[in-house]
Amino acid sequence: MFLKRITAAAVASTAVAAAVVGVSHQTATAASGVPSFDHIVLVMFENKDYKAINGSSKAPYLNKLASEGAKFTKSFGTTHPSQPNYISLFAGSTLGVDSNTCKDLGNKENLGSQLIGIKKTFVGYSESMPSDGYTGCKSGELYARKHNSWVNFSNVPKSSNLRFSSFPSDFSKLPTVAFVTPDLCSDMHDCGVDTGDKWMKKHLDAYAQWAKSHNSLLIVTFDEDSGSSVNQIFTTFVGAHVKPGSYSTSINHYSVLRTIEAAYGLPGLNEAAKKSPISGIWN
Repeated sequence: MFLKRITAAAVASTAVAAAVVGVSHQTATAASGVPSFDHIVLVMFENKDYKAINGSSKAPYLNKLASEGAKFTKSFGTTHPSQPNYISLFAGSTLGVDSNTCKDLGNKENLGSQLIGIKKTFVGYSESMPSDGYTGCKSGELYARKHNSWVNFSNVPKSSNLRFSSFPSDFSKLPTVAFVTPDLCSDMHDCGVDTGDKWMKKHLDAYAQWAKSHNSLLIVTFDEDSGSSVNQIFTTFVGAHVKPGSYSTSINHYSVLRTIEAAYGLPGLNEAAKKSPISGIWN
């Protein structure tokens, strides 16, 4: 009889503890206003003004995709040239980088290290990178490390730096967060808007449609505009829990990073800590 009472008490205690954990998780999610996604995939294109994509006949797929999700009419890059934008989206700061020269940034905290720290996973997939874990500054005419921010950090393992050919066709096997970097033609840097638009449809439409019913999210954005002081870029979120529509809230790369962090209960890094997670777009 005594043993039964102890067992019952232990079960009750465990149930209470589980309930407390559940409430804590719900509170954290509600506080940020951002759903906790199973997977987030972010794709970054290159050097195009918002008006070069929005409504353009050269970008029919990107415009169709935006109509299925949240299109941001006031989204901005953080600086010029390319590389510091990629770093700011990954680390919440340019970390003093103001050029496209290869940089080793050591063990400074970043989204990858944050996710690893809470037992989540991060992988960056780069098209035309010659081998997994590659750290060279350039390879051929199509791969440039300046568009691969995660390789700059020693606390992101080589196993998180993969070729795009490794992107799984079974999307349930994706890491928690994946960044995708098309090569210098596919990302519109050296080739036209229509080339990037077709690449996006071919390679990621299947994930975009899958995400809607699998608690996952696709983010499509650009590093910067064509070099103006305005630096307005095209950005859309598509997937589960997203209310389709056009949103005029002003956002930048730090806002996007802060939103990804909030989805997993992570604190904001550097300048991202000064931003609120993107709200008003969630069901």
